[in-house]
Amino acid sequence: MKRTLIITGIVAGLIIIAMFVFNKLISKKDTDTIYAEAQRGQFEITVSNSGELEAEKSVDIKGPEIQQSSQGQGRGGGPGMGGGHMRLQSFEISDIVPEGTVVKEGDYIAQLDRTEYDNTLKTALENLNTLQANLEMAVLDTAVTLTNLRDAIKNQVIAVEEAEITLAQSKYEPPATIRQAEINLNKQQRALEQRKKAYSLRRAKALTDIRQKQRLLSEGTELAKNLQDFLAQFTIKAPSPGMVIYKEEFNGTKRKAGSQVNPFDRIIATLPDLSSMISKTFVSEIEVNKIKKDQKVLMTIDAMPGKSWTGVVYNIANIGEQLGNSDAKMFEVLIKVDGVNPELRPAMTTYNKIVINAYEDVVYIPTECVHTGTDGITFVYKKNKTRQVVVLGEMNEKNIIIKQGLEPGTSVYLITPEEPAKFKLVGKDLIADLK
Repeated sequence: MKRTLIITGIVAGLIIIAMFVFNKLISKKDTDTIYAEAQRGQFEITVSNSGELEAEKSVDIKGPEIQQSSQGQGRGGGPGMGGGHMRLQSFEISDIVPEGTVVKEGDYIAQLDRTEYDNTLKTALENLNTLQANLEMAVLDTAVTLTNLRDAIKNQVIAVEEAEITLAQSKYEPPATIRQAEINLNKQQRALEQRKKAYSLRRAKALTDIRQKQRLLSEGTELAKNLQDFLAQFTIKAPSPGMVIYKEEFNGTKRKAGSQVNPFDRIIATLPDLSSMISKTFVSEIEVNKIKKDQKVLMTIDAMPGKSWTGVVYNIANIGEQLGNSDAKMFEVLIKVDGVNPELRPAMTTYNKIVINAYEDVVYIPTECVHTGTDGITFVYKKNKTRQVVVLGEMNEKNIIIKQGLEPGTSVYLITPEEPAKFKLVGKDLIADLK
């Protein structure tokens, strides 16, 4: 029994000692957290906002273009020929490389569905064969017809010569016989003139018909070539090096395999130039007047913790806009990232710290350490139980510059201490500088 009481007493003692040590530690921790030390060093006034990376320049990757004639339906039809066989319609993307693919100039990007236009090309080629056959037949028929007409003219020339001989031999014949020979010669001469005229007319008509068929063949050939060139554009290739970024529709979706490409908005994707990147951010109307072109910017990327980049303010919008997550007007600010950074990609989220002003050697403390009395005097509560009058400078998101009143390393209260009325006011000589 006595042994049990001794053990119980020892355990109770240990518990008391443990609680005492714990309370000391907690007390020390609480004491440390209510103080802050005045710091000396570089002090920056900044405006910070998140943003999104995008390329400064980009090249649009477009689908084929159908040029419509102002005269409507042309005889030949097709792209650039009046559109007789073509009409404006959407194109379907049947295949496209994954978004984010890095390509070189000439690399494959996408394939558009060419089914309907393949049928148009097939019809055009069949028509071209028909036109070629028609021309060859017309040339052959003309050659045969004109050959027969020339033979008839030659025969008629002979008939005229025979009539002339008959007339010459009839000079000793009775007058009636001579007259008959004269009439026959005149008849043969008229027949020769008629055959020559008929030949000229038939030749002119044949040449006109051949030229017409040659023109139709030329138009048909041009149509077939234009269609072939047009369909070659359905295989989309990279116009320059870059990274493939899908085209975003007005509703926020992106064009991909199966999407329709409007003939009035033929962009399938874009190729941003990754050698020059910018971060697009928005600044409130309250802070935008602080932002100036060429101000230095410190930038971090959410996807790459531990790394940082620098840049400069590149452009500031003149007109604000209402964003969905803000009641205030926001102004677009473009920040150009310094140098070439191959690891940066479009659409990465950035955190941009725009440096409005920088001081190299100043004393500063957390803003919550500063208090203002009813008389407008600014002061801090020092650890030595005094209220120190301070002259303030500029402030940033966390700290404020102390122009006069504090030395580096001085401990001040982060919050109002207990019984603040017992803290003696010191530094009254600085009050004049406050005014």
